[in-house]
Amino acid sequence: MTARIIDGKAIAAELRHKVAAEATRLNAAHGVVPGLAVVLVGASPASEVYVRSKSKAVAETGMRPFDHKLPETASEAELLTLIGRLNADPAVSGILVQLPLPPQIDAHKVIAALDPDKDVDGFHPLNAGRLARGLPGLVPCTPFGCIILAKTVHASLAGMDAVVVGRSNIVGKPVAQLLLVEDATVTIAHSKTRDLAAVCRRADLLVAAVGRPEFVRADWIKPGATVIDVGINRIAGKDGKPRIVGDVAADAAAIAGALTPVPGGVGPMTIACLMLNTLRAACLQRSLPPPDIGC
Repeated sequence: MTARIIDGKAIAAELRHKVAAEATRLNAAHGVVPGLAVVLVGASPASEVYVRSKSKAVAETGMRPFDHKLPETASEAELLTLIGRLNADPAVSGILVQLPLPPQIDAHKVIAALDPDKDVDGFHPLNAGRLARGLPGLVPCTPFGCIILAKTVHASLAGMDAVVVGRSNIVGKPVAQLLLVEDATVTIAHSKTRDLAAVCRRADLLVAAVGRPEFVRADWIKPGATVIDVGINRIAGKDGKPRIVGDVAADAAAIAGALTPVPGGVGPMTIACLMLNTLRAACLQRSLPPPDIGC
């Protein structure tokens, strides 16, 4: 058996097309053009590439990009002042502060300073609380993308035994909350879990989000299970050149029923869900019905 490959690029492209159509409708009906402000502090090459890809996606979906770049030496006060201006700007529907931040800036304080209704990353404590309580709100993009990918394999996740490996605030915890919303039976596993392999092996749906290359072995996977690999890890290949691998070993494809590739799986969905969150935020701020995207 060879796993069905879940094509994140194609699924993300379809979602972005739907977002673009809804953004056009929103502008025609209400004169609203959603805008996303992306804030980058410092000059990390990886972060700069990621920010450019986000801004390109914003423009392609008919929304307005507002990019703000501060020097590596920027103070916490400078960043908080900028966030205050963006919170007050009606042209800005969503604000994303690229992480990590330099050591002189407290990321928790920065996230807490965001207007929760503009927090398109879904990291603000109020949005985390809304998710935990099952209330409407902006949810983290990568976990949201994981759910959409899983539902391209299973029309319903209700009653499935789902195991999430990883308990970060960015992916592990929120994806577990979203799985509960879908009525899955959820286990969060981590480095202190006893017999982690056995816990993973019982999962109908396994989400790997530990940030360790090929950590989840093929013999940890239940035959026919759906595997969502969130990891993006750079390692040295046999030829000495760097290559990108996930948190799940490559030979898992011989065991799983369906599997997201790395790259080309969860990554494209993160940006597509960011576009959707920006559109939703624009509607939320104007008390308009949420966009009819179907997810």
